[in-house]
Amino acid sequence: MQLLIERLFDNKPDTYTPEDKAIFAAFLISLTEGSIRAAEPDPASATGWRVNAWVKKGILVGFRMGINVDMSVGSLSFRDKDTYPMQQVGPEKGIRIVPGGSSVRQGAYLGRNVTCMPPMYINAGAWVGDGTMVDSHALVGSCAQVGAHCHISAASQIGGVLEPVGALPVIIEDDVLIGGNCGVYEGTIVKRRAVLGTGTILNRSTPVYDLVRNTIHRAGDDDPLVVPEGAVVIAGARAITNGPGKDWGISVYTPVIVKYRDAKTDTRIQLEDLLR
Repeated sequence: MQLLIERLFDNKPDTYTPEDKAIFAAFLISLTEGSIRAAEPDPASATGWRVNAWVKKGILVGFRMGINVDMSVGSLSFRDKDTYPMQQVGPEKGIRIVPGGSSVRQGAYLGRNVTCMPPMYINAGAWVGDGTMVDSHALVGSCAQVGAHCHISAASQIGGVLEPVGALPVIIEDDVLIGGNCGVYEGTIVKRRAVLGTGTILNRSTPVYDLVRNTIHRAGDDDPLVVPEGAVVIAGARAITNGPGKDWGISVYTPVIVKYRDAKTDTRIQLEDLLR
């Protein structure tokens, strides 16, 4: 499948044949079932993850191949590429999609007992692990990888990435709590059991100040920002120390690690399990 997808990506035909469409259809089924994914754990990698660029190429092939068609439901008007219909979720895995306007695109993988609170959106290529809750007004972007037993709280955004095809998507590992109105972007990796407090924004441009370990976590030229395992991160501010900014008393936003997860932290977020 990888060879066939890369051939379609590198050599765009004038028209797509039934055979080309059958290749993509098989690819989309594999993506939805989780047998292939845009990024996956790799113990040999420094980050613990590797990108499967050919899978991202396949997703892009689907957009090239698709035709803009009517996807309206009743009085609600929708148009989109026919290669990416909304996913129809059956009872087999115990997934809950609560009524109220949520959408999961075909090509997204949902694990067992995932809960989707309305309205939320999960894009093609995303992976959402067992027992995770995606709350109201939350977004899981294309190719983002979210682990098991996470909570993506209301109005939070897990950024996606399709191009460049070699770029690492956002990774949220197992047992992570993402607080309300958070944003995780630009290939950031949030390691297992971390907690992001309300309003925390993580990207390549903003370093994370670790008050516990007296260090600063930054993205490198070729390396993503990595939030350590069990870190509790909140939205903070850092004073400007020279020039007009100092004179005007201005501070700039920065995320701050204020502690590492402990029994007290676990008790405070225990309520999450009752909602699943």
